[in-house]
Amino acid sequence: MLVRVPASSANLGPGFDALGMALTLHAEVGAGEAPEAAQAVDEHHPAAVAFAPGGEGPLWVRSPIPVGRGMGFSGAVRVGGLVAAHAQRHGADHDALQAALPELLRLAAALEGHADNVAASLYGGIVATAGGRAVRVPMSFDPAMVMWVPSFATSTDESRTKLPSDVPIGDAVFNVGRTALLVAALAAGEVDALRVATQDRLHQDVRLAAAEPSRAALDAALAAGAWAAWLSGSGPTVAAMCAVDEAEQLAAELPADGHTKILRIDHAGAVIEGI
Repeated sequence: MLVRVPASSANLGPGFDALGMALTLHAEVGAGEAPEAAQAVDEHHPAAVAFAPGGEGPLWVRSPIPVGRGMGFSGAVRVGGLVAAHAQRHGADHDALQAALPELLRLAAALEGHADNVAASLYGGIVATAGGRAVRVPMSFDPAMVMWVPSFATSTDESRTKLPSDVPIGDAVFNVGRTALLVAALAAGEVDALRVATQDRLHQDVRLAAAEPSRAALDAALAAGAWAAWLSGSGPTVAAMCAVDEAEQLAAELPADGHTKILRIDHAGAVIEGI
């Protein structure tokens, strides 16, 4: 049995803990004997912790998602473990999985500590999530996502300890306005609004202060003509959105001290591919 789960980019700039995007880079989680190039995981692995309450037998993971780079590895494999346990009980029935998504989101968010990454990996597309609910943002265009991935990693938990517990009302209003504009621009296809709509005053400056190469990559992406760019999750990866036919050139303009992945938005979310 195999579950295929997309990586994700969280926050999208201003939507801290509220917006997530699924990406066409996939982890595979399965129960049973591990196939070639897969890793059998022990009970402490995040996928196994998610799988254990409802699943039976050994679990394996095969994933190209970089660990500790802000592309939702832990969220994706947790979703994979939960969906694998669901598939053992209910099979590969698509309607049964769709009906279970709200409960799977609740469980995944409890394990992850926040819902943005796991909501995107579960539902696919760009997802807004709050109060235990998740709704896909309608998209009127299908851009390329150029991901600049450095060699160093960051810890989401550690980066969160550096964020202030209180913020000025002006900064809160700034982010609320940008988040609303971003959702509207994505739905309407107003790509000219995306650069302003992905600005942030809540978390990126604090995180970028500890990752100056990421700041340089973000600035370089915007200077090279990206529609928008943001720190992916807690970083250090930077996500840049552009037209599909401009992605190769944009990737070539990003700093050489990281590697690039040209991806798209994954619209399927978690998929059960075999029983």
